[in-house]
Formats: sequence, structure tokens, C-alpha cells
Amino acid sequence: MIVELLLWSSVTLIVMAGCYNSGLFLLSRRRIRRSRVKRRERFYVFLLACLNEEQVLSESLARITSLPAGNFMALVIDDGSDDRTSEIALAADPDRVRLHRRTLPNARRGKGAALNDGVRHLRESGLLAGRDPDDVVLCVVDADGRLDPHVVQSVDPYFDDPHTGAVQVCVRMYNRHKGLLARMQDMEFVVYGDVFQSARRFIGSVGMGGNGQFMRLSALNTLGGDGPWSDSLTEDLDLGVRLIAKGWTNQHCTAAAVSQQAVLSLRRLVRQRSRWFQGHLQSAGLVPLILRDVPTRAALDLLYHLSSPVLILFTSLLPLSFLVAVGATTVASVQEGHPLISPMWLLGPYLLSFTAAYAYGFVYAKRERDLGLVRSVLLAHVFVFYGYIWFAAGWWGLWRMLTGKRTWLKTART
Repeated sequence: MIVELLLWSSVTLIVMAGCYNSGLFLLSRRRIRRSRVKRRERFYVFLLACLNEEQVLSESLARITSLPAGNFMALVIDDGSDDRTSEIALAADPDRVRLHRRTLPNARRGKGAALNDGVRHLRESGLLAGRDPDDVVLCVVDADGRLDPHVVQSVDPYFDDPHTGAVQVCVRMYNRHKGLLARMQDMEFVVYGDVFQSARRFIGSVGMGGNGQFMRLSALNTLGGDGPWSDSLTEDLDLGVRLIAKGWTNQHCTAAAVSQQAVLSLRRLVRQRSRWFQGHLQSAGLVPLILRDVPTRAALDLLYHLSSPVLILFTSLLPLSFLVAVGATTVASVQEGHPLISPMWLLGPYLLSFTAAYAYGFVYAKRERDLGLVRSVLLAHVFVFYGYIWFAAGWWGLWRMLTGKRTWLKTART
């Protein structure tokens, strides 16, 4: 009885989430028309919070300093590294790259703390002297982030709208050819950006990611407190919600991307996602803010998004209950001497599990044209099973939260 109840409860949740996600997919296919206005010159500052990033920092800085834009700089925030991170930053173009060192015991307190200190340094050092905060755009780039050359030209028009507080660009994996696990991570970010984020442009609930997020300084100034970023393990999620609550509009740019390094170890990947999951659990504290200050349509989507950890934990019981049901039916069939169910019965679980694979494959094929539609759809079937890593990450993240562990689980580079 309990197994049957879990099974049907999980199925109901999946069907409801599937219907909602199908609506987002249809909404994401709409296009936004933008009117042309007179452009203003803006100053872009790329913030790189770094902790032992000698493996990847040099290439990322080379990409930034070679951008075909006139008015920008990069600030490397060395968060107490004990490798060559600072040396690499000092060896970069001195006209474009500045270094800000953090030392223990103040360093290594999380990415949000490092970014907040970087913004304080910008203000106190005079690097932003005489600039209108409306025309200063800060961009968070991970140390392994490789920005598209045209990223500034693609993002800048969004800030012509004075209500735009932040713009998130697409995220890709530059080593997506290094195996199936890397390919799945690339598909994951493409689907999230091209389906969910694109749809949320029309809902007003676009979220910020930890890499490739552009923010107007005047918008960050309205957040108050000790700094724009919280001490949450998903400080980017918190920032996006708080900007919306302050009346700013978050945008998603589909015309440019930042590429980062996919994790090639399954254990490291689950470890990374457990941090993200724990951060989502911490963000439950944003619910009162959303209910009070966010418009209804955007609030409903944000509440659904914040409820995803609970849905993941609950849905993780479905495969187990399904296997128990199949096992019990198989045993009963053997005892009866004939199958108790028709093979067509398997069609239901297939449709329940893999219908989304066709939509995801279609979206991914538009980004990876060399793969073709058929291969992309087949990969999307594998992607459904790849999603099971969230079950392991979810229970790990919940255990960390219950045991009071809040350390920043930094993803190792290769």
C-alpha cells in the first residue's frame, strides 16, 4: 500500500511538472523584438573570484583582454590562493587587468564574500571615479570562463532599457567533446538556457547564474547590506531574486555565451551539484520576500523553481517504487504461470520518462548542428538518466545541511 501510494504520488508530481515545463517550452519559442535607441557608452568590469586557479586563469584572461570592446577592465580577486594565481594575474595586460588580494582569515569565506570585497575595492580604489553607476556594468566570470568575442556587443543593448538590472548569457562546456559526461553537462545548460531561461523572459523571473552574469552597478547599489551577494552556496540565485524584488528586470541573452570546463569525474560532479542543491535549500528563506515584493506571475514561477529540491527528493523515490512494483509483478507472473501485464504497459513509463527527450533533443540540435536531430534526440534519452545524479546530489546536499556543513565545495580544475 505504501509503495503504491509513493508510486502514484510521484507520477502525479512528474505529470504536473511536465505540463508546466511543456508550457515553458512553448513560451521559449517566442521571439522578442527590440526597438533601436541611441546607445550610451558603458564601462564593463569583469570580476573573477579565484581560489587556486592557475590551471585555467591564463586562458580566461587572454579571452577577456582580447575582447573587441573599448571601455572595460578585469579585476582578479585572489581569495587566498596558495598557487600561482596572483602571478598569472600580474603577468596579464596591466592596462586591462588589476589584481586584488584577499588574505586569511578574511579569505576563503565563499564566492559571495569574495565578490563583495571586489566591489568594495572598486569603489574605494577610485577605479570607478567619475562614472555614473547606471553606465557601469559588472560581469561575474568564473576563472575557467571563456567569453564569446561578441559578448559585450550582444549584452549591451539590453541595458538601453533603464529597468534592466541584470543580463545572463548562455553557458556552454568548452570541453564537451571529452566524453559523454561532459556532453550531458553541455546539454543540461543549453536546455536550461534555451528553454527555461528564455521562457522566463516573458514571465519576469529570469535567474542569474554563477558565470556570465552582467549587472548594472546602480542595480546592485539598491540591494544594500554588506554587499550585493549573500553568503549562500548559490549566491547567484539569491542575487537574481533580490533584484527582481527591488523592481529590476532580469534578461536572458541567447546570442552570446560563456564557456566553462565540464567536470569529467562523476564523483566531483555529484559533489558540485550537492553544493548547488544545498544552496537551493538555503534559498527557502527568500519565500517571504517573493510573496511580499514580486509580481504574482513571476512569484509563482520563482516559488516553483525554489521548490525543485523537494520535488527532486520526492521524485527520487519513483525509480525505487517502480522497480519494486515491477519485481512484485514479475514474481506474481511466475507464480501464476503467465504474464500478468501486457508489454504495452511499458509504453506508459516510457512516455512519462522520455517525452521531454524529444523537445530537449530538438533544442540541442539547433545549437550543435554537426550532431543532427536524430543523434541529439538519442543523447537526450541518455540525458534523462543523467538527471538521476540529482537524486544522489540531493540527498547528499540535504545531509550536509542537516549536519550543519556550509563550506564552499570548490570544483577542482583540470
